[in-house]
Amino acid sequence: MTEAMPEFGTDGVVDPDEAGTDLVVVTGLSGGGRSTVARALENVGFYVVDNLPQALMLEMAELAFAAGGAARRTAMVLDVRSRAFSTDLAGAVRALKERGFSPRVVFVDADDEVLIRRFESVRRSHPLQGDGRLADGIAAERKLLAEAREQADVIIDTSHLNVNQLRRRVEELFGGEDARKLRITVLSFGFKYGLPPDADYVLDARFLPNPFWVPELRDHTGLEEGVSSYVLGQEGATDFVATYAGLIAATAPGFEREGKRYLTVAIGCTGGKHRSVAITEELTSRLSAMRLSAHASHRDLGRE
Repeated sequence: MTEAMPEFGTDGVVDPDEAGTDLVVVTGLSGGGRSTVARALENVGFYVVDNLPQALMLEMAELAFAAGGAARRTAMVLDVRSRAFSTDLAGAVRALKERGFSPRVVFVDADDEVLIRRFESVRRSHPLQGDGRLADGIAAERKLLAEAREQADVIIDTSHLNVNQLRRRVEELFGGEDARKLRITVLSFGFKYGLPPDADYVLDARFLPNPFWVPELRDHTGLEEGVSSYVLGQEGATDFVATYAGLIAATAPGFEREGKRYLTVAIGCTGGKHRSVAITEELTSRLSAMRLSAHASHRDLGRE
């Protein structure tokens, strides 16, 4: 017995919940890692359309809905090099929502210095560079995509991620679990390397004694039992974790009701090796015990 082809309602609006259509729109800066994101989405079962003109987004979504099957999970990757590219991503996403779809917009970003190094390493010019410098092309693209970045559901900063780390991040975000559930990334970082630009909450663990000054702990990390026990055994450490676990658990249902699907909680210490790592692991464990979808990530671990 064959499955019936899904149809649009009498008002021309689809029911994505009934149809099970899952749409992801990927955009961002050239050199930021869109191709890696696209491959990672393919790995978790998405049908990926690369370099899609923005004018065809709605048509592509309707085709995916009508086709059913594997096409129900479709990712559309937008590129400024497309002649049909428009800066009105918000309008295109709004048109999708008016037709009943619930697209998730992913914006891939990176620091200017990192982008320049990436272009230079492959000896490529920037698509918007023209007769100017690489930095000019990057600046023009940032301006062009400023509104798209503001409208994104999730921003992935790839400045400190290698290809495998970026792939894992995408697979964690889009693989397997209920796509409508709030997904929490608990991210450790070092303040001396800068604040994570995609953080929703920034917590400071520098009020705790630094294991760096304990000779037998200096060369170890917060992933190891000795350092973790030392950090969590300090006065105020467990209260700190419990307080923020309670705060996140209390606000998570509200974020879900408001349609927010991704939350990044960044926890910093000086170098991102000891205190922030241990606190990140403990907070992630507590959130998971509260039946929240949480995973740990360590941005600066290994940089020292």
